[in-house]
Amino acid sequence: MIATMMLGAGAVMAQIEGNERGVAPIDNSTNFEVGGVTVDVAARDSDSARTAGWRLAQRKGWRMLWARANGQPAEAAPGLPDSTLDSIVAGIVVEDEQIGPTRYIARLGVLFDRARAGQLLGGANNVARSAPMLVIPVMWSGATPQSFESRTEWQKAWARFRSGGSPIDYVRPHGSGVDPLILNVAQTRRPGRGWWRMLLDQYGAADIVVPVVHLRREWPGGPVTARFTALHGPDARPIASFSLRAASSEAMPRMLDEGVRRIDEAYSQALREGRLEPDPSLVIEEPVDEAAIQESMAEAPVIEAVGGLSTITVAVATPDAAALTQAEQALRGVPGVASANTTSMALGGISLIRVSFTADAATLRSLLTGRGIDVRGVSTESGPARPAASPPSVAPPPPQGQPPR
Repeated sequence: MIATMMLGAGAVMAQIEGNERGVAPIDNSTNFEVGGVTVDVAARDSDSARTAGWRLAQRKGWRMLWARANGQPAEAAPGLPDSTLDSIVAGIVVEDEQIGPTRYIARLGVLFDRARAGQLLGGANNVARSAPMLVIPVMWSGATPQSFESRTEWQKAWARFRSGGSPIDYVRPHGSGVDPLILNVAQTRRPGRGWWRMLLDQYGAADIVVPVVHLRREWPGGPVTARFTALHGPDARPIASFSLRAASSEAMPRMLDEGVRRIDEAYSQALREGRLEPDPSLVIEEPVDEAAIQESMAEAPVIEAVGGLSTITVAVATPDAAALTQAEQALRGVPGVASANTTSMALGGISLIRVSFTADAATLRSLLTGRGIDVRGVSTESGPARPAASPPSVAPPPPQGQPPR
């Protein structure tokens, strides 16, 4: 009995169907996958033929996986008994099959458990992996480009792709929720880094890949020609480009699956050649100078706490959000400061930051002034830190001879 699982077309479609826009990836596991394994087996009945075909696919798939991991021909792969193959195979994917009374012809994919198969592959499979890559697939059909704005066949192809065996760490959004609003075609053409940095931080990625396909149909239901382009980074640097053709619209999903596989190979080759490095402008954090921190700490005066926490409001010029963040970080680094939080934000003007500290106000004012920070005594409080209340609005007195309104 083969301890495997068959993923038929119905199961695949059931998993990738999300809402009217979203397409959830069917497999985010770390399995190794070997596709395109062809078998042609005859036996006494259809069940025996299919069982024999799956066993043959496991043997051929193992040799193909070993050859790919070690860079050697498949004939040099060590043979494994069927019992061992049953323990390391996680599933059988049916790409295409024909079942007769005594014959089984199929093209199959074999999923190998990474943890178990990795021990048998040896150390050669420890390949370098890329930084997390946010995937925004773009499909042109006629003169209309689409990404996550609506569900497309290109989005479904990327959802079907099993990325566990790829050295590229893909971050594949589902396309639901806010994805159609912020991961649209316009975003792929935006050169500004600020919005890109926000998106990468939100999706837990460090870089961007934009696989693009241009579809051209000769007539409805007829042949489809596709031009694939692999782009990388916020500036859409081209990595590879190629064309494929499907004989009919029914064969287009298989063509798109092959396009995803070849684009993944192009990205993997670029990674090995060092052409897939993240853009330095996408890095949010500035490098920390440890020596400067140690020096400033050694020279900082020692301040004794006086009567618990006190607060003071600091006015800081903030031309943009980055300046406000830097000002908060600078205030938190002052000796004796317990917290620094913005109470009034005015980008392009003067923002107010409320500082809680364990020192007397005069000492803190002198430290802040020495660092070039403008201190305005809007409020100075003693005791536990609490938000400063806004002063009540007082109406001016009415002029002489006029009754109050």
